[in-house]
Parts: sequence; C-alpha cells; structure tokens
Amino acid sequence: MRYQIIIIIVLLLIPVTVVADIVVVVHPSNSIKELTRRQVVDLYMGRTSHFPNGQQLKRYDQPNNSSVRAEFYFRMTQRPIAAINAYWARLRFTGRASPPRVVSDHLEILEIVEKNPDAIGYLKKKHLNDRVTVVLEL
Repeated sequence: MRYQIIIIIVLLLIPVTVVADIVVVVHPSNSIKELTRRQVVDLYMGRTSHFPNGQQLKRYDQPNNSSVRAEFYFRMTQRPIAAINAYWARLRFTGRASPPRVVSDHLEILEIVEKNPDAIGYLKKKHLNDRVTVVLEL
C-alpha cells in the first residue's frame, strides 16, 4: 500500500515538471546571450529599464489570462499573478514605473522580438523558433 501511494505521487508530479518549459528570448543582434534569473526579475519587475549592457529595453508580456504568464511570474518571483498585478497597480499609481506591454499571444511575442533589437519576451519552449536568442530557460 505504501509503495502504491509513492508511485501515485510520483506519477502526479511528472506532468508538473514537464508541462511548460519557459524561455526568455531577445533579438539575435542583442549582445546579451545569457541572463540570470535575478536579472530577468529586475527587468520584468521594472527595477531596471536597460539590459545589463546598457542597451535600451522594451519588455513584452503574455496576455493577462495566460497560464504561461502566471507560471513565468511564479517561477521568477514565487508569487501568484494576483500579487504581481497588485505590485504593478501600486507602481502605476505612483508613476514610478510602467508594466511590460501585454501582447495577444506567443506569436506576437516572437514577431516583436524577431524585429526589435531592444525587445525581450518569454514563451513556452515548444513555440520557439531559430529567429530569436534564448537568454534564460526556466
């Protein structure tokens, strides 16, 4: 009986780890080829407005109701998306920072990043193409 419970728990956990590998991407001409998790948190939480190399930055976010958005922010900050939304509401209200621009889907993220050297976005790894550069994999 004990082994059956362990097997069931392991089987339930397997899909959770395989569900969605998320990648953070930039334009191929960007000299940044790798970012740390801390750097991405700082970029996406508005703590910095430039890439670590000083290059201008334009952040792009998945749709508000997207599961990949919720998973991205949770993996990055260990906070639920409601807490992230509240954080941005406070910053917007005080005028200290603006949140990343929300796009319609992963296709729009790819299109923008492919065309804009200042852009950064994230998406599920399965949607990745060879016209963007992965700088962090979650």
